[in-house]
Amino acid sequence: MDEPRIRSAARAIVVDPDDRILLVRFSFPDRTVWATPGGGLEVGETPEQAVVREMAEETGLVVDDCGPPVWTRTHLWPDGVRWDGQTEVYFLVRAPAFEPAPQLDREQLARELVVEVRWWTQAELAASDALFAPRRLPELVASLVRDGPPSRPLDVGV
Repeated sequence: MDEPRIRSAARAIVVDPDDRILLVRFSFPDRTVWATPGGGLEVGETPEQAVVREMAEETGLVVDDCGPPVWTRTHLWPDGVRWDGQTEVYFLVRAPAFEPAPQLDREQLARELVVEVRWWTQAELAASDALFAPRRLPELVASLVRDGPPSRPLDVGV
């Protein structure tokens, strides 16, 4: 069996002063998933550079420092065409509350399957039956807000 083709990616856990988290809704042909802003690394890009770029493109948030890496995750896609899966590094970004205003236009966002960006409260996360990536996102965010960043990034699973 061939080795899976795994893409490297970076994601931002953007948390405001009220401990709300900014999530992006991705609309795939077979499911809708709420995830943190982020995406694949471009050629020659570090995870830190990628997460700064992706935040600006998907949310309009421009930062110089992406914060510490707090989570990692590798997942495989059952229907991979170009890639069979993705390995992600998640960075904790503390930011003021702001109205999301992606730098990408609607067509560009649609090509990336992004259909919505919005803030979620901790209560909304806990009560939701939405599909999140990672699946345990509500409990992981609650722990991160309560306990602060781990001393080294945690593997958060699928």
